[in-house]
Order: sequence, then structure tokens, then C-alpha cells
Amino acid sequence: MKENPRNLMGYCGLYCGACGIYQGRIKQAVENLRKVIGCYGFDKIMPELAKWEPSFQHYTEFENVMEGLVKMFGECPGCVKDGGDPNCAVRECAKQKAYIVCAECTEMKTCEKLKRYGPHASEGLQKIKTVGIDKLAQEMQKKVDSGYCYLDERA
Repeated sequence: MKENPRNLMGYCGLYCGACGIYQGRIKQAVENLRKVIGCYGFDKIMPELAKWEPSFQHYTEFENVMEGLVKMFGECPGCVKDGGDPNCAVRECAKQKAYIVCAECTEMKTCEKLKRYGPHASEGLQKIKTVGIDKLAQEMQKKVDSGYCYLDERA
């Protein structure tokens, strides 16, 4: 069953459905890397390779980091369901003020907490003020359905 687009609208104005983490890109990248490592048998020959390249002696720690990435970011439920950054100051502030999104806040334009989320967040919040949360969520979901992801703009 597909998630209601409104439930994927983050407090900060970002649309969780357009997030690479929500879309499972970290999990997929780790799985792809593990597949390549396994196909070439690198995991089996790391002790031998470490003789020529000292950084390979840390392969076990590398595997642990990959596992940690999957555990922490493998299946994000979205911001409203407490996914994403477990210490998100924006989410905590919005919850304390009982806001659905930061567009409800009079301090939105000067909020230091929001600045870290960049122009997509402020654009989203401005659009929520003009067209509403449901309309923006539907627009964003259409973009996501056609392959959109915030990460693709940063690549």
C-alpha cells in the first residue's frame, strides 16, 4: 500500500519521498558494493591485499560501517514517523509548538535550524503557504513517481 503523500511532507518543507535515504539509495548502494566485493572475492583476499595496501587491513571495520549505514538509514519511514536524523532540531521544535510544518511558524524566515536544509526546504515551506501542504505533497509525489530525487541535483 502506497503512503499518503501528505504523510511524507517533512516539518522543514522537504518531501521525504524525494529523499535518497527514504528511497533506499544507501541500502541499495551498500548491497551493490557488497555484490561487487563478493563477485571478485575481495572479501576473501583482503588479508593478502593488506600486505600491499595497508588500508585493507581495516576491511572488517569497513564492513561494520556498511552494516551501520543500512541499520540506521536502510528503511526510513519519513520525518513525521521519526525517521531521518534522530536528533533533528527542526522536528523537535515543530512538535513542541504543535506545528504540522514550519510554515505555520512566524520565525520561519529567520530560523537558524531550517538553514541547514537549504533552498529546497525554504521553497517547500513558501509553497505550502501559497498552495497548501496537500497540493505540494501531491506535486512532489508526481515528481518522485517520474524518478525525481533530491540527490540527483547534487550529483
